[in-house]
Amino acid sequence: APAVKATGSAYETILRESGSHWAFQPLKREAPPLVKKKGWIRSPIDSFILGALEDSKLAPSPPATPGTLIRRVYFDLIGLPPGPKEIEEFTSDNSPENYEKIIDRLLSSPRYGERWGRHWLDVARYADSNGLDENIAYIQAWRYRDWVIDSFNRDKPYDEFLRAQLAGDLLQSPDPDSDYEDKVATGFLSIGPKMLAEDDGRKMELDIVDEQVDTVGRTFMGLTLGCARCHDHKFDPVSTRDYYALAGVFQSTRTMEHFKKVARWWENPIATAADQQRIETHKTRIAGKKAEIDGLIEAATKVLGDDASTDDKGKPKSEDNEKRFPDDTRRALTRLRQELETLRGATPELPTAMGVTDGTVTNLAVHIRGSHLELGDSVPRGVPKVVAGPDVKPFPAKQSGRLELANWLTRPDNPLTARVFVNRLWRWHFGRGLVVSTDNFGQLGRRPSHP
Repeated sequence: APAVKATGSAYETILRESGSHWAFQPLKREAPPLVKKKGWIRSPIDSFILGALEDSKLAPSPPATPGTLIRRVYFDLIGLPPGPKEIEEFTSDNSPENYEKIIDRLLSSPRYGERWGRHWLDVARYADSNGLDENIAYIQAWRYRDWVIDSFNRDKPYDEFLRAQLAGDLLQSPDPDSDYEDKVATGFLSIGPKMLAEDDGRKMELDIVDEQVDTVGRTFMGLTLGCARCHDHKFDPVSTRDYYALAGVFQSTRTMEHFKKVARWWENPIATAADQQRIETHKTRIAGKKAEIDGLIEAATKVLGDDASTDDKGKPKSEDNEKRFPDDTRRALTRLRQELETLRGATPELPTAMGVTDGTVTNLAVHIRGSHLELGDSVPRGVPKVVAGPDVKPFPAKQSGRLELANWLTRPDNPLTARVFVNRLWRWHFGRGLVVSTDNFGQLGRRPSHP
């Protein structure tokens, strides 16, 4: 029973003691430390760096030479080296705005999104196949990849970037282009490693939910939520009830078309009005070709005085009729029928994208020791208690809760989301995060060098 209700003394102790953990503290603006070498400061961030150096009786490294600096800038922002011409222009320009100009130029380059999009795709466990058992190709995964790259190139705000990936299909944008993009963004929940040939369909379903909970926890919150599938987290204030509150959100989300062996993932229709018009135009061409065949047969059968009706492939219902047609008529019919089959074979396919949509909304029961064969109490869908905040409302009865989860993650008072992402940016630029354990801000994670 304690494992089911998640109210055991160990969990309560961890929950009580977590109040002092640095990652769960409210965000606040810290005053920069007083430093001796004030002339070195160019930004408030520099004060914190210099303060720690001076506390350790260390001095900053000398400024990089222009030739070194431009290489660092190029590799950091676009992942490519500067050419001789770019190096010459930069090193020979001593104007104060020289550095800012090259930064702006590189940020405006399409290569920027390609470089930084790859960083995010690593976090999002992007791949072009499921990577396990059958290793089936995700034919439409590239749409999510391109959306990520485009988001970086357009400087999409992080809160919008996050919401689209968790709940883009629920945002209901009035702009058709945005609606298309938001559905593509939910590929974040659909890609990743999945066992698609699992014999037990129910286990496969819950394993996919577990992978989504764990990914969302590590990616956006820096918490190892997956540890609480079978028992209360051993070190962090995350109970099995917290886990199944979140798992219920993704259980209420349709990720797969079916769970039969081999399972097939869900794809959202993303056809535009232009796509629909192309389909209708093609149907008209097919109908016109069929009418041309029917007209030729009708003319020939009138001469013979026979029945002129045809089937959907333009074949006379009486095969004997056609044998009596003139040779040139039969040759023309053969050609027209080949053209009809070619047209049918070239029918445009309406585009789809890997993604998710809301399914049957349900609250999950705690699965004792993680097994779907032994169930405990049902848990309302929601967010982890330790960071929930004082005014988190119950999730709606008729929706999965993904939109509410995304909105909660992007609230200004959420203590984790901004910290985790800023730390990723720092790591991607400098090779080491302010918190070295970028996916773990919990008790077993490393403490920040600059809280």
